[in-house]
Amino acid sequence: MSEARALKLRAQLNRWLYEYHVLDEPSVDDATYDRHYDELVELERERPELVTPDSPTQRIGAPASDKFQKVRHLTEMGSLEKVTTDEAVEKWVDDVRKRLDTDEPVAYVLEPKIDGLAINLTYENGVFARGATRGDGEIGEDVTVNLRTIPSIPLRMLGDESADLIEVRGEVYMPLSGFRELNERLIAEEKKPTPNPRNAAAGSLRQKNPAITASRPLSVWAYGIGAHDGVELQTHWETLQWLKQHGFPINPFAERLESVEEVARACR
Repeated sequence: MSEARALKLRAQLNRWLYEYHVLDEPSVDDATYDRHYDELVELERERPELVTPDSPTQRIGAPASDKFQKVRHLTEMGSLEKVTTDEAVEKWVDDVRKRLDTDEPVAYVLEPKIDGLAINLTYENGVFARGATRGDGEIGEDVTVNLRTIPSIPLRMLGDESADLIEVRGEVYMPLSGFRELNERLIAEEKKPTPNPRNAAAGSLRQKNPAITASRPLSVWAYGIGAHDGVELQTHWETLQWLKQHGFPINPFAERLESVEEVARACR
């Protein structure tokens, strides 16, 4: 009975986290969430064998690590190119057509760039297995225990049909409101404030003590995938919708555009 109850609680709590962090439409108040969370904590305390890697109780409390291990991405993580003029956009469009080798109409996806720290999240059979920084694009730092503390990163993908293996690429960032609150707290503690939100996010994620990361107001946007097995996605827009359906926050201002003229206008 307790095993079935723990399974139900985990699914419910993960659903509520998704509604809160991804949909921004919480269906229960904090007290209701806390009551169910506390019940799961008690069940797992009484029967430790019920604890699973995707349980919401496993986000915080991992032991501090002495150093970050290196991890090789399954597929290379590229970096973004900077485009600042209409001519550069048109050149990029020509390059896209050449790579696609087509004269057919091409649709585009426009997403605001979030300045944070690029990460790679690897899921095996729908469960978060490891996470790493981008590093040099081929090898990054294993920051799995710290990433597990970020509530907007699902420990288990939503839905019954998840990929057997998939790398989810995203950006860890600190909202401006959280950045201000963090600096106010640091100043009150007579510590040096962080210079900007990007440094604050990167420094918070690369803490050797995950409890410090857990205390920082970090969030994440997912923007793409790397290696994947068990799922077929044809377009970037389709990929974004798949990610959202499976529990990942995507940028709410992302939009699908039908022509390069729309792209150029939107970039101005």
